[in-house]
Amino acid sequence: MKPTSDQPEWLSVSEAARELDMSPGRVRQLLRDGRLRGRNVGRKWAIPPDALYDFVQPRGESRMSRQSSRPTSKNKPLSVLSFFTGAMGLDLGLEKAGLETILACEFDKWSKQTIMRNRPNLPLLSDIWEHTADSVREAAGLTVSDEVDVVVGGPPCQAFSTAGRRKGFEDERGNVFLHFIDVALDIKPRYIVIENVRGLLSAALKHRPHNERGEGFPALDQDELPGGALQHIIRVLSDHGYSVSFNLYNAANFGAPQTRERVILICSRDGERVPYLVPTHSDDPSFGLPGWVSFREAVEDLDPDKHRNLEFPENRIRFYKMLGPGQYWKHLPEDLQREALGNSFHSGGGKTGFLRRLAWDKPSPTLVTHPAMPATDLAHPTELRPLSVQEYKRLQGFPDDWHIEGSLVQQYKQIGNAVPVPLGMAVGRQLIAHAAGAPDMAPENFRFSRYRNTSDLDLAPSESASLVLF
Repeated sequence: MKPTSDQPEWLSVSEAARELDMSPGRVRQLLRDGRLRGRNVGRKWAIPPDALYDFVQPRGESRMSRQSSRPTSKNKPLSVLSFFTGAMGLDLGLEKAGLETILACEFDKWSKQTIMRNRPNLPLLSDIWEHTADSVREAAGLTVSDEVDVVVGGPPCQAFSTAGRRKGFEDERGNVFLHFIDVALDIKPRYIVIENVRGLLSAALKHRPHNERGEGFPALDQDELPGGALQHIIRVLSDHGYSVSFNLYNAANFGAPQTRERVILICSRDGERVPYLVPTHSDDPSFGLPGWVSFREAVEDLDPDKHRNLEFPENRIRFYKMLGPGQYWKHLPEDLQREALGNSFHSGGGKTGFLRRLAWDKPSPTLVTHPAMPATDLAHPTELRPLSVQEYKRLQGFPDDWHIEGSLVQQYKQIGNAVPVPLGMAVGRQLIAHAAGAPDMAPENFRFSRYRNTSDLDLAPSESASLVLF
């Protein structure tokens, strides 16, 4: 595309679009953003030919130049439109499997900074509420006729969290879940992948406060029963011809050094059910797979001088000095347990997050968004500190050189909210296999999580409340 003497002095938007192998709408956006040189003449753009040459040079490569050079053969990578992208944990996993992210959408300020820092050439949208299928396609440089392979997203999960108020789709965050599905269905990709918390399996479509249930109140209607939210999601997807398979997956079974459990739905436009993800690790030796990756294995080669971490308050450090690897408040002398927990001593539950040190020889528990909160401590096995940002990245599978923007608190939050990269890689591998007509199969009777009744095959959505531990 190097300019020559016989080229016209100016190119139109349509001519530039043909040269750059992208849509005219995308060219106009690049011109408006100043990433492609041109002159606005009346209501039209005029583009000098050498601007195209500058645009595709490595030092001037724009967000779209990478996509426009994607292979056009049948063996090109599956394309991914990513929503609620966060720090890109799921996307990195998909890319490691061989897929290509061609657009991201993220509302959080610091997550957007992280995406732009690591992927400055990636088209990035902000608020999904402001976009339709057409505007998403235009931002990605796609025409109406261009095939989209995969739409992925992990809509805000607090509305369904077992630790939250469980308002489901009555919560605005629940509504954005439905908007995401509507946009995805309008895009009509070959696959839709949805990631969420375990609470989605038992969330009601319509929440009734607990103080308005029981004696003296009407019985719960169908929409208020556990599992109604998931049943609604499946019904909407099925009505558009998509098959839906889902399960609750422990990331440790896919090589992550962390026992993080997440629901993943994989939906196929051709109506053919996608099998479950194929595990690469197991704590059950009978499957012949490598054992779970331990905390020690994940972090042992980190430079001890490069850790960045929050600090525990002095009154907590006093008790940590009495605890060893894998121990928590119940391992303190009995006469100090009440003092260590304060008023929380009388609260219900096992309180396993209080004064919790990680074990060396096991995967980490689920990473939280702040490792030094009293009820969710994540302390180093032997040192008197919370886990560092560098350790967090290793436990989620992020590369060491993946930059997380913002303050320490913001960095922990972004990493803690991410999908483990190895779990994303397992999703990508199954999508590629299914698209090739040869989906992989998990070992028979494999336990994907510590719970029973968590999949589309063994759990009708209306029965979601019956989740129990093995």
